Amino acid sequence: MLPSFGGQPPNPRPKKIAVVGGGSTYTPELVDGFARLRDTLPISELVLIDPAADRLDLVGGLARRIFAKQDHPGRIVTTPDLDAGVEGADAVLLQLRVGGQAARQQDETWPLECGCVGQETTGAGGLAKALRTVPVVLDIAERVRRTNPDAWIIDFTNPVGIVTRALLQAGHKAVGLCNVAIGLQRKFAALLQVTPAEVHLDHVGLNHLTWELGVRLGGPQGDNVLPKLLAEHGDTIADDLRLPRQVLDRLGVVPSYYLRYFYAHDEVVRELGTKPSRAAEVAAMERELLAMYGDPALDEKPELLAKRGGAFYSEAAVDLAASLLGNGGSPVQVVNTYNNGTLPFLADDAVIEVPARVDGTGAVPLPVPELDPLYAGLIAHVTAYEDLALEAALRGGRDRVFRALLAHPLVGQYDYADGLTDRLIEHNREHLAWA
Repeated sequence: MLPSFGGQPPNPRPKKIAVVGGGSTYTPELVDGFARLRDTLPISELVLIDPAADRLDLVGGLARRIFAKQDHPGRIVTTPDLDAGVEGADAVLLQLRVGGQAARQQDETWPLECGCVGQETTGAGGLAKALRTVPVVLDIAERVRRTNPDAWIIDFTNPVGIVTRALLQAGHKAVGLCNVAIGLQRKFAALLQVTPAEVHLDHVGLNHLTWELGVRLGGPQGDNVLPKLLAEHGDTIADDLRLPRQVLDRLGVVPSYYLRYFYAHDEVVRELGTKPSRAAEVAAMERELLAMYGDPALDEKPELLAKRGGAFYSEAAVDLAASLLGNGGSPVQVVNTYNNGTLPFLADDAVIEVPARVDGTGAVPLPVPELDPLYAGLIAHVTAYEDLALEAALRGGRDRVFRALLAHPLVGQYDYADGLTDRLIEHNREHLAWA
């Protein structure tokens, strides 16, 4: 059994929160959540940290106006200085993108040259992002630990599973967070005409590789209404996932929309080759958002931000931070943390994404239903890839990159892995110290 971190007594004092990557266009969503949910997580100071001064000025200005409009008493500080920004912070949120949208554009395009999915969090593009990101995140975490060893690190940086595992293995107080589960919870609640708090998900798997095995009303032991949900709203759910309705009916579960990359790989590759990349769409959206953020009359998050991605991220982040810092929060949340025997076919130090009991000691996964081999097999396969991906990120080398790609179920052939390895290194050389 892997060790847990020491607990904290209830502590209602206002907190200092630092956001690394505070110049992100996501940040006003987060700021809005902190402002609206101040009773859940009182904040005395919110520090936005980013080396991109121009973006940080625009985002920081809007953040201050959002707090002012909602009469939030906390102050917002912007700084490019990581060490100064995290000093004294109770929690540090990581939402960075090494290489920016330009690197994402590459992640989504060069894998297509080899007939493989181009995506920023899975497949060859996801590996490239992991290789760029893990060393940077570990450096940030070490500086946080030197400055303030008691701070919790909440990782929203993709690929969340691999990044969170790197943090935990290095001994950091870290929990990974993704908005897929909270998004589905909100969607199912609307379809069932109940409040989100009434909906508990049997959400099982790895980050961006999950299935809803049950949808329960009233808590983890509540009635499973998933069959009713699929019978009455299967077409709507299937359309959102861009999967055929009959796939959901045959499985009897709701897969994450990321499972489309596995269940319809060749179809997705054909689609991606005929339209602009998501990275190009997001880059155009970011330019428009930053122009909006510069308007001194804007004092709320714009509607366009909902199309940027990260829906409900702020609510999930506030809830998680509140629980970790002893301010209450939901007792059960879907997070990324050590397996610790939850899925018996994985090592204890694998990082899984499941409902967990969260408090000042960290996150402890709840028991999950026994997994059908259809899901357990893919989870085990992708976990093996993540083992090799983390080794490549920590130690570098062409052979380690090749081994990780060969292990990935979206690659899996030596000639594909060879070609992808060459392209990955070529497109990411400036971010890979060993290259």
